[in-house]
Amino acid sequence: MRVTGRLLFVLIAALASLGAMSEQRPDQPTSDKEIRIGNVMPYSGALSEFGAIGQAEAAYFDMVNARGGINGRKIRFITRDDNSDPSTALELTRNLVEKDDVHLMFGSFGTPGNLATRWYLNEKKVPQLFVASGDEELSQARAFPWTMGWQPSIRSEGRIYANYIQAYYPRKKIVVLWQNDQFGRMLYKGIQDGLGDLNRHVLVDIAFDIGDEHLDGHVSILKRAGADIFVFLGVPSTASKVIRLAASLNWRPVFIVNDTSASIANAMAPAGLENSAGVISAAFLKDPSDPAWKDDPAMKEWFAFMDKYHQVESTNNSAAVFGYAAAEALTQVLKQCGDDLSRENIMRQAASLRGYNPSVALPNIRMNTSPNNYLPIKQMRLVQFDGRSWQPFGEVIETAFTEGAAR
Repeated sequence: MRVTGRLLFVLIAALASLGAMSEQRPDQPTSDKEIRIGNVMPYSGALSEFGAIGQAEAAYFDMVNARGGINGRKIRFITRDDNSDPSTALELTRNLVEKDDVHLMFGSFGTPGNLATRWYLNEKKVPQLFVASGDEELSQARAFPWTMGWQPSIRSEGRIYANYIQAYYPRKKIVVLWQNDQFGRMLYKGIQDGLGDLNRHVLVDIAFDIGDEHLDGHVSILKRAGADIFVFLGVPSTASKVIRLAASLNWRPVFIVNDTSASIANAMAPAGLENSAGVISAAFLKDPSDPAWKDDPAMKEWFAFMDKYHQVESTNNSAAVFGYAAAEALTQVLKQCGDDLSRENIMRQAASLRGYNPSVALPNIRMNTSPNNYLPIKQMRLVQFDGRSWQPFGEVIETAFTEGAAR
């Protein structure tokens, strides 16, 4: 049974438009004094909570510039608001390439917007690096050699949850509540791939759309199905509501949430720490709101960075950590470029990462790329929330990840 409704996201809108117009011609992308980086983010619109990624990236490059830049060049990070609209993303990307004369596009958010710009950027041979999307279609080295992902594949993440269910609960009944967009569909597709014959144990799956006002009804339907396992696939603000609703119905299934929703500050705490105890997820970055990292040197650097360069109300935003880690990885690529900032060399260096460990990644999570493999991070850890902290269990997981980037 499938129920499709509408879900209203109430998110924090932000606007960060940084950098000035370049005076150089579009056919002269090199400069001895600066590196121009283009970026498109949903600072407004339905997904504006993820604008925190771009804001953190801007602050990171401010820090890089304050420390002298990269190989003697300062970063000019030019980030625009696409209002979560793919057609706007394409228009803004064209302007960034043809008017702002960026060396590369970096970290733009979302699958629809990045797919909308991929053909254009590959035709122009402009790097589309470390896109903020876990869709494997954005890491196809042979078909689109100028486009590279960054985070783990969300379809593979779905397989991780399926493998967990197979290993620990092979006879238990399952219900799924998933976000009705490409993000939610790919996560759920990964679960279906991984479950195989066990898909017969999925009693009900419910898709929710933007504007949905019936979460309580959805959760009630799922409870009445009589399942033992509840899988939620969506964003943190919705996850917190769903966890709280399940608790209010005195329903305590095995609760699985996707990595994006696995934030203590943005999901577990708002839902109630007691209500959230026992939640299972998979992760690849450290949660800044997790007390387990209080004395971690890398997280101490993170909080110092936030205090000095990115003074916002909360330093516990997982989306900001995502942006910080991606900007750190791009900085490594640009350092490897040396004095050759041609677009060809930028892509060459991005495809030559060997065992690179972003400082805020979980231990033993490393980036590896090659000319035939454009999925930089192919590892995650299963974690369980104990009411205070995320507790990892099992080994670093690699088997759920495919070599889809070679297509």
